[in-house]
Amino acid sequence: MIKRDEVKHIATLARIGLAEEEVAKYANDLSGILDWVDELKKVNISGIKPIDHITGMENIEREDRAEVFGDEEKIIKMFPEQKYNFDKVKSVL
Repeated sequence: MIKRDEVKHIATLARIGLAEEEVAKYANDLSGILDWVDELKKVNISGIKPIDHITGMENIEREDRAEVFGDEEKIIKMFPEQKYNFDKVKSVL
């Protein structure tokens, strides 16, 4: 069981203000969570292969390569303004 002082300390670290009646409630709740974690520690997991992704997919990224874009002039004409040899667009906030 987590002590009241430990709950107050955790609340201070998290910068959470707790009333006295909340301290007792959270002590009970946190103790239940830690008891559940202790139950999980008792499970025999030897022989179980760890997984890092549920689908099992690996290396699905495409090759990073540059490609020539065919119609640059058409895109440059769509910019509303040019300033100091740069294409200028409206700001997006």
